Amino acid sequence: MACLVWVGTIAPAYAQMPTTKRFPQITVDELNAQQRPVAEEILKVSSVGLAGPYNPLLRSPLLADRMVKLLDYLRFNTSVPRRLNEFAILIQARLWTSQVEWVAHHPLALKAGLTESVAEDLKAGRRPTGMKPDEEIVYDLCMELSTQHKVSDAAFARAKTMFTDQQIVDLVTLSGTYASVAMILAVAEEPAAGGQTPLQPIAR
Repeated sequence: MACLVWVGTIAPAYAQMPTTKRFPQITVDELNAQQRPVAEEILKVSSVGLAGPYNPLLRSPLLADRMVKLLDYLRFNTSVPRRLNEFAILIQARLWTSQVEWVAHHPLALKAGLTESVAEDLKAGRRPTGMKPDEEIVYDLCMELSTQHKVSDAAFARAKTMFTDQQIVDLVTLSGTYASVAMILAVAEEPAAGGQTPLQPIAR
C-alpha cells in the first residue's frame, strides 16, 4: 500500500510476533488467488512485507486493491506538497495514537522538510510552535475537522488563501483515509516495526 513506504518481505520483528494476533500474519505462501495479485503490488513498496495494515486489509482483497490504488494517489500523485501531506498524516497518527503510522511517516515528514520541533510538539500533543504559514493552515483545518467534525467559515477561508480547491479536497481525503487506516490498525492491534511505541496516549 502506498500509504507507508515499505520495501521488502516480512520483517524479522513481525515474523516473531505471537500467533495470538487478532489477524494471524498472512505469509506469501498462504495467499489465495484473490490476495496474490494485490500482495504482489504491496510487496513492491513495503519494507514490512505484508505486515502493518496490509495484514488485515488482505482479508478483503478487493478492498485492499482499491485502498492500494487510493493511497498511491494520496501519497505520490496528490496536489498537496509532500511536506504538508506528511504533516497531515502525522496529525492523524497523533490523534489516533497510531504507532505504525507515526513510525512510518515521521522520518518521511522530516525528509520532506517538516522541522523536528514541529514534529516533537505534535508528538507531545501540543499545538506546534514555529509552524510555517501553510503548516498552520493544514494543522488548523485537519484538527478542526477531526475533533469538531466540521470546518468553520474562518478556517475554510484561510485554507482558500493558500490552497486550490483540489488541494483542499485532496488534503481532506488524505486525512479521512489515514484515519481509516489507523482504525484498521487499532482493531487489528498491529504493532509498529520493531515494536516501537513512540506515541503516548493523550488524555481527552
